[in-house]
Amino acid sequence: MRSSLVKINLKLLSVVLTAVILTGCSMQLVQPWERDVLAQRKMQLDPYPNDTALDEHIYFSKEASRGGAGLGGGGCGCN
Repeated sequence: MRSSLVKINLKLLSVVLTAVILTGCSMQLVQPWERDVLAQRKMQLDPYPNDTALDEHIYFSKEASRGGAGLGGGGCGCN
């Protein structure tokens, strides 16, 4: 029972690794004429950095502390 389970897991692992390797080899480089499209503002992670900076400034002003967008703590400074 255990040996058949191990064989199935090894076969599954080999299939997954083969699929990952084959899909990784099929990736193409970005061509020079495609780079201008990727450099556009709408393709950035933050397309409006000035608006984001202003929103964060307002949020931190209301929160009365720095780092209010982090994991711990609030306006009182406690964690």
